[in-house]
Amino acid sequence: MPTSRSPKRSVKPPLPPQRSRFILPLILIVVVALLIVVVAVLPASMVRRVLPPSIHAEDFSGTVWHGSAGKITVDGRDAGAIEWRLHPWYLLSLTLSADAHWVLVGFVADASVAIDRHGLSAKNVTGGGPIEDLGTVGIAAGWHGLSHFKLSELELKFTDASVDVQSAAGELDVSNLSSPKVAAGADLGAYALTVANGAVTPDGATAQLTDTGGPLQVQAEIRISAKERSGLLSGTVKERPDASPALRAQLDQLAQLHARDSQGRLPVDLEVTL
Repeated sequence: MPTSRSPKRSVKPPLPPQRSRFILPLILIVVVALLIVVVAVLPASMVRRVLPPSIHAEDFSGTVWHGSAGKITVDGRDAGAIEWRLHPWYLLSLTLSADAHWVLVGFVADASVAIDRHGLSAKNVTGGGPIEDLGTVGIAAGWHGLSHFKLSELELKFTDASVDVQSAAGELDVSNLSSPKVAAGADLGAYALTVANGAVTPDGATAQLTDTGGPLQVQAEIRISAKERSGLLSGTVKERPDASPALRAQLDQLAQLHARDSQGRLPVDLEVTL
């Protein structure tokens, strides 16, 4: 009897090296193209899925690619609104990367940011505005003045309880500074705060403070301890001829506790709880 034979299987020849070399880049191009199409049509509200518990956003408009959130809160505090333009290819690594524009009343900031569930990193951070508008986020509460800042880097870490600064570097300039609790609200002048590379760590921060004009001559260093949640300003201060009577009176009271040096400067050591 004739024996049955199984049909022969055809074996496809391997792809030529020239063709196989282009398959992976082609697949990546297709994936990126599909990703761009997806983020171009998905509503902006999808962004809330990658936000940590301490940050809440609502009043969305636009798309994931180019959208905005009209109301943001951080740890329950009003943190303004934000508009972004996404870099979609970063989504392949589950990271949101975008050019962002943030507004809190009259205070604004622009930056290139990357955000995931672990934290936020930002570069080329610039902006400014009235510092009193930052009171809702717990910064400079009770103080008034105009500010401008430029940070080369900023890194924040998200936890269930808070948003913690991990690193930062740059400069902050403040003018027309005043507080109702200091010299009856008189103008205290203008100042520059400089934070060097490596001066901010999870354990704390160090910054240099100098005046840039006004009724006070100031040279000081600011040290912040994250563990003790405290800040210490150490340096010297001296009034200029245009200092107000109320400011001179406060410095005279300080001179009763700390003697002036040979140049008339008063030593200052001010500790605050953060």
